[in-house]
Amino acid sequence: MSISTAKRVLKIEAEGLSQLSRKIGKSFEQAVKLILKSQGRVVVTGMGKSGLIGHKISATLSSTGTPSLFLSPAEALHGDMGRVTKGDIILALSNSGETDELKSLLPHLKRMGCKIILVTGNLHSTLAKLADVTIDAGVSKEACPLNLSPTASTTAALGLGDALAIALLEENGFTEKDFALFHPGGELGRRLQMKVGAIMRKGSDIPKVKSAASFQTIVKEINAKKTGCALVIDGAKLKGIIVDGDLRRAMLKNPDIRKWNADNLKTPKPTTISAEMSLAHALQMMEEKTIYQLIVVDGQKRPVGLVHLHDLLGRGQIQIG
Repeated sequence: MSISTAKRVLKIEAEGLSQLSRKIGKSFEQAVKLILKSQGRVVVTGMGKSGLIGHKISATLSSTGTPSLFLSPAEALHGDMGRVTKGDIILALSNSGETDELKSLLPHLKRMGCKIILVTGNLHSTLAKLADVTIDAGVSKEACPLNLSPTASTTAALGLGDALAIALLEENGFTEKDFALFHPGGELGRRLQMKVGAIMRKGSDIPKVKSAASFQTIVKEINAKKTGCALVIDGAKLKGIIVDGDLRRAMLKNPDIRKWNADNLKTPKPTTISAEMSLAHALQMMEEKTIYQLIVVDGQKRPVGLVHLHDLLGRGQIQIG
């Protein structure tokens, strides 16, 4: 009995999310644009179960690059409204659209100059008339057999909040580096505080060829080391780097590979880094130069290692394609 109940509940909630995905449209886009245009924060508010969902949405927004805080409507009406400033965007959650505390609060926030985005299951409600943008998060039924306890509706609101946060993340160009800065206690944040020397590829793991190496030799080395590149080294001296993109571009210019070698395929003066630099600094260098590999050199500019973007992010070796 309990298993069948669980399956029924999950099916109803999944159907609610499916309905929501089909309804996403112009109002969602308007909400994203309104937040992007604002110089303030996203203040999430809601009562009861909606308030609990609001806490999570606010936390997700903040951790993905959109400053946010949660404001209890009840507490706001007794002094906490001072936490809101002109220019903030209010993201209000109310499935019924008739939450008394929100009906009392939102007019005050509008007079302060705040724009209001409402997530609701009732597009014809009192709160919908107050809002600048209303997003339809209505579901056909709750998972509760009495159709009373907020279940499918709160899941829908949570999913919509996640969709909003990720849409804003993409519009803001939020990167893994930004995520690490906001999560210094997380695995990625801790990793980026490490030194390059701690994770760089060394010795025989470094893909390298001599200047006279043939095209076939270069391709074999790149494929064997799975880094998408090969260093061109004569003795202990770094002559340059060849990335797989160099090979593709050369093929387009001249498909006759008989005269190709590492010397005429290489990019001279490649970007280098010290083993003592942090992984965060290495990631920043890669982003600024739009590259995926950094050559690690010692004090005499001799190559001693190689670090790939995937090494920085803890993804291990890659296959080139």
